[in-house]
Amino acid sequence: MKNAVIYARYSPGSKQNYQSIEGQLKECYAFAERSDLRVVREYVDEHLTGTNDKRTQFLQMIEDSKRKGFQYIIVYQLNRFARNRYDSATYKAKLKKNGVRVLSAKENITDDASGILIEGVLESMAEYYSAELSQKVKRGIAMSAAKCKYFGGVIPLGYKVNSEKSFVLDEELAPVVKTVFEMFVAGSNYAELIRYLNGRGVKTTKGGEFNKTAFSAF
Repeated sequence: MKNAVIYARYSPGSKQNYQSIEGQLKECYAFAERSDLRVVREYVDEHLTGTNDKRTQFLQMIEDSKRKGFQYIIVYQLNRFARNRYDSATYKAKLKKNGVRVLSAKENITDDASGILIEGVLESMAEYYSAELSQKVKRGIAMSAAKCKYFGGVIPLGYKVNSEKSFVLDEELAPVVKTVFEMFVAGSNYAELIRYLNGRGVKTTKGGEFNKTAFSAF
């Protein structure tokens, strides 16, 4: 019986959660049992994207492959391994040098010439999906901004968000913010601006007193 490890990952900002990790592991263990493989370790990266290689557990797994303690890496689907064809090819080449092959628990990829073609198509589809999703997110943020829609993050001082998730002026703080900008244009330094704001009891977006670094909220 040959040894295998399991690599599982779920992405930030997605609807995936730890339950999805458990689901991935369950399918990978079932695949290992069907394939007569002994699972010797799990590598799990949480809240990390597959579009780059800044994944602690992933990189540890690649490093551990040099010790030749396992011959296979089982993933739920190939897009859990990488969504970038360059990274996928690079790391698979390193693994091949160490005698390790990547297996997909949910994708029927044969070990012949046609399997090479199918694997390439699946990796291309994963990269296309990742690029398309990125474009949609950026387009959605731009459209929301144009409509003064709030899409998360810090609310700038002088604004608030109404029940329709739109930015509106904070009638109490907007005049203060305007005065601060006018003071800055007129030559006031940060110390003077800080005294002005703290003297009026204005709080930062985090609820604290103003200092020089707090002006990033404007």
